[in-house]
This record gives sequence, C-alpha cells and structure tokens, in this order.
Amino acid sequence: MVDLHALHRDEGHSIWVDDLSRSMLQTGRLDALIADGVRGLTSNPAIFATAMAGGEEYADQFRSLVSSGHSVEEAYWDMVIDDITAACDRFAALYEASDATDGFVSVEVDPRLAHDTSATIAAGRDLAARIARPNVMIKVPATPAGLPAITALIGDGINVNVTLIFSLQRYAEVMEAHIAGLEVATQAGRDLSRIAGVASFFISRVDTEVDARLGPSHPLRGTAALAQGRLAFAAFTSTFDGPRWESLATAGARAQRPLWASTGTKDPAYSDVVYVDGLIGPTSVNTLPPATLAAFTDHGTARRTIDTSPEATARTWSELADAGIDMAEVAELLADRGVSAFVDSFDGILATLDDAAPGSDR
Repeated sequence: MVDLHALHRDEGHSIWVDDLSRSMLQTGRLDALIADGVRGLTSNPAIFATAMAGGEEYADQFRSLVSSGHSVEEAYWDMVIDDITAACDRFAALYEASDATDGFVSVEVDPRLAHDTSATIAAGRDLAARIARPNVMIKVPATPAGLPAITALIGDGINVNVTLIFSLQRYAEVMEAHIAGLEVATQAGRDLSRIAGVASFFISRVDTEVDARLGPSHPLRGTAALAQGRLAFAAFTSTFDGPRWESLATAGARAQRPLWASTGTKDPAYSDVVYVDGLIGPTSVNTLPPATLAAFTDHGTARRTIDTSPEATARTWSELADAGIDMAEVAELLADRGVSAFVDSFDGILATLDDAAPGSDR
C-alpha cells in the first residue's frame, strides 16, 4: 500500500484527485480522501456533466434556481461554484498547513472561450471573484489565445491551472506566460507568495495517439507519453532557475508546478498505474481519477522516477522521431480534440439540464 502522506514527505510529490460531485461533499468521501493524503482537486466540464447527469443531488437546487428566473446556464454555474467553494473550504486547512503550496481546487472557464483571450480573462476574473477563496485555481486552456490570459490572470494575483498541454513547445510558452504574469504582479505590488500556478501536461492520450501511428507490435509503443513528461520536468527545472527567476523567487514567487493530467491508463495492456509510477518527482503533482487513485494506493510504487534515466529518455525521444512520429503534429491534434471534447461535455450537460428545467416541453 502506498502512503500518500509519506510520498509527499519523502519525495515532495503531491497526489490530487480528478473528480468532484455533490455526493463527494455530502457523504464525507472528499474529507476521507484528504485524510488519506490527497492534497488537491481538479475538475473539468466532463466531470461536472457526469456529476449532474448521474444523480439527484442537484435537482432541488436546479429547480429552485430556474424557477426564480435563472437561465439554465446561470443555474449550471451557480451549482458548479457552490461545489467548488465547498471543496475549497474542505481543503482550507491543508492549504494553510502547506504554506499555500497544496490544498488547491481547480475550476475551468467556459471551454467555448478557448480561442477568445479577452473573454477568457473576464470569465477567469468572474469565477475567482464569485468563489472568493485563496485556494481556488482557475483553469485556462493552453491555446494560443489562452497564453496572454494566463499572464493577465496571474498578474491580477489569481491562481491559474493551465490545462490541455500536449507539447514541449507549448509548455515552454506556458511557463513564460506564468513568469511574465508574476512580473506584472510585481509591478502592481502584489504578494507573490500567494500566487500559485500549475501546468497540466496531459499524458496518456499521447500514447493512445502515438501507439496508433506506430502499429500493434512496434517496440516503442507505450514510451512516448512518459518520455515527454520526463522531458517536460527537465524543462521545468531549467526554466525556473537563473537570474530572471531568482529575482522573482527572492520576492516570494512560487514556481509554476508541473501537473501530470490524463494519467488514467487507457490501454489495458499497460499497468493501471504506469503514468503514476513513472512520473514521481519533487515539486510535481499528479491528478488521478478515482479508479487510478485506488489502484495506485493499492499497488503503486512510491519512489522518484521522473529524472532517474535521462539518457534513456533522450534516446526514446530520438527513436520516436526516427520512427516517423511527428510529436508537434500529435500535440496539435490532441489539443484540438481536448478543447472539442470539453465543449461537447459543456454543451451536453446544458442540454440535459434544459430538458430537466421546470416547464420544459421536451
């Protein structure tokens, strides 16, 4: 059994849970996860779509909101904000005890805004103001339009979780956007020690796409995602170093931590904890769906792996290129799919709620 408290103490690695629902809050399941060593929480439109469509916990509030004049979309956001606020309160003690390094709860801006910078900034500011908790993180997609929004929100002193990162090039741009935001915050006289960020690098979907291109018996199957994650960690350690960063760190700034997302195993031929065991390292986070969290605590391996074999990682990356895998093309495809999937989930739950609204004739 993996002790999540010991994992963080010994390796500096934080496990978050990628899940949230009203029932988690009402039954004490989230409190139990925190007691077991889970150190943060992420959500997305697909998670809320599943939560709201799958139970009755939201029904009374939804009917009341719509009956009092809220639109279906306004009611959706009210329910999301209530859940996120409650989760922030559950993690508040950990946030304080960790000196504001963990205990965060992430909520995503409307995914339909992924290609609109100004609308993303406005939505992020609105969510941060309405939730009004120091440990909320606003999720912004790592699209070209999202990059200046990251800088603006960090500059405002708002915590940001950058989501849907699939390439090393885009990750470099995301880190630059975060650092630029901290420089803006410095000029505004903000307390840098209370501005946090994570960069959510998506993992398993990379192997799914690359494996399909390699074919069923290629020796490089199942190697791309971990290699890219490990190279991303090396980029993190080199970026948050040197004179530019040190001047911010001296003023209290915190590094934008790498967060491994999409770490549930999709290919049954692979270990159900391969994307957790293989990416353990200091100052990093892995956010796990419930099934993967249960598997990792049951039979995972709690030791540092993120940077133990840099030569092998570099060799794998080179061999993937030699095999004809264009990782930039893979990343662009996966990013487009990721945005589309969240938009579909968002549109789907609004349609489901619309059907359930009082007076609906459908």
